[in-house]
Amino acid sequence: MKTTIGIVDDHQLFVKSLIMMLNSFKLYTVIVDAFNGKDLQEKLKGNQHLVPQILLLDVNMPVMNGIETCKWVKANYPDVKIVALSMNDNEETILSMIKAGACSYLLKDTHPDHLEKALQEISKNGYYNADFLHTNLQKVVNSLSSTQIDLSGREIEFLKYCCTEYSYKEIASKMDVSLRTIDGYRESLFQKLNVHSRVGLALEGIRRKLVIV
Repeated sequence: MKTTIGIVDDHQLFVKSLIMMLNSFKLYTVIVDAFNGKDLQEKLKGNQHLVPQILLLDVNMPVMNGIETCKWVKANYPDVKIVALSMNDNEETILSMIKAGACSYLLKDTHPDHLEKALQEISKNGYYNADFLHTNLQKVVNSLSSTQIDLSGREIEFLKYCCTEYSYKEIASKMDVSLRTIDGYRESLFQKLNVHSRVGLALEGIRRKLVIV
């Protein structure tokens, strides 16, 4: 049985192209698409058969944006796995989507092979971290198989702040340390969690249940 997909995006040419691509994948089929969150609400109202297993959700939309839509979907359909779609990798926006309930994010110019791999990981594990594309495969295997990781109390505190919209400067102020110390925490966690970005840290922190959002 194919995994069902939904798409919410106000750029209709992009949506039509994405539908064609997704329907060309053997294991996936698009069952619903919407212009924005309000349009999605109307289409899902009383139509349980249109609720997808995975929802690809644009971040920036009129009427009801990605963050608002993400929160609504998670409140009403908690089993739906939400993937944030973005034109750029603005950390603040992506972190807001993750806090709202997204399990991953993808750039809109993602290669089809990358998209298919991401969908496979999300279907299997309920989670996908694009940072893993840029790390040594053995490190990834070790990271995913390890249930424990040696983090200090201050590193865990820093990791929790990384899941907020605070800038690194603001985090330094909150933790009453220098920016140089914050840089040290960041680089240490990059190495321990095998990621290379703040968004990667947030996703790993949530996946490992080190952070509750």
